[in-house]
Amino acid sequence: MANQTKMPEISGDMQNMVNRASTLTEALPYIRKLRGQTIVIKYGGNAMVNEELKQTVMDDITLLKMVGINPILVHGGGPDINNVLKAVNKESHFVNGLRYTDDETMQYAQMVLIGKTNKEIVSVLCGKGAKAIGLSGIDGNLIEAEKMTEDGNGNSLDIGFVGKIKKINTRVIEMLANDEYIPVIAPIGVGANGQSYNINADTVAAEVAVALGASKLIMLTDVGGVLEKQSDGTDRIIPVLDENAVKECIDGGIISGGMIPKINGCLDTVRRGVTRAHIIDGRIPHSIILEMFTQNGIGTMIIKEKKENYEYRK
Repeated sequence: MANQTKMPEISGDMQNMVNRASTLTEALPYIRKLRGQTIVIKYGGNAMVNEELKQTVMDDITLLKMVGINPILVHGGGPDINNVLKAVNKESHFVNGLRYTDDETMQYAQMVLIGKTNKEIVSVLCGKGAKAIGLSGIDGNLIEAEKMTEDGNGNSLDIGFVGKIKKINTRVIEMLANDEYIPVIAPIGVGANGQSYNINADTVAAEVAVALGASKLIMLTDVGGVLEKQSDGTDRIIPVLDENAVKECIDGGIISGGMIPKINGCLDTVRRGVTRAHIIDGRIPHSIILEMFTQNGIGTMIIKEKKENYEYRK
């Protein structure tokens, strides 16, 4: 009988190391497929407020760049704007989820988003060894915008200097991303007369992804994805949804409230050429890596149409 090699006993600490190595090897096919591809990440929610989560998000984005993927980061900054407005005794007012932005509020929003939030993100990324460059839609007319005058239903709307995107000029982003840099974009647009506009960061991320023909749009939120109630009362994250499934989930009440515009926004991007859009829980450490580089992911992925026997996570 041939000699059989006896496997050594593996201690708890050693098993943890083996598990980490297994996680790395599991990521290989995903890294290989995504190498050279563009990924747009919308950064917001608790992941911007909690310092530990902020660090893990920046770790993930730095890793993406290091393995040859081109991440583009679009950030919000609502809490920072709220803090500044509170400090100057100016009340925040929202209409349909959008901040009413008069001239004074616009000046504060621009100061905070470009001068504070954006530069803090760039600083953290650079501290991790990445080469990040902060941009806003004003730079190089990156985000051409006009005043928003209607809501999503076509009703007349006046909420001050809140902008609607006319065009994304991608040249600056592409020059940086295709080199060794990570573009970090603040959601301020510019009009034909030089007027600045405050624009919803979700919208900016989606439009940037479409304009660049990105492989993925990843939305960091404060929910795990689309949740479906099980017979035992627990919630299950639906891992993949296509256009037909989204309609069924909305009609059936599975997708409701504030999740509807997020899902519809993601669906719109895949209709317009983005390969996949993901809604993930930014409160989970390393959520970007877990979603992109593991078989099951951790959130909900939106695609245009399901195909039989297709491995969606790859």
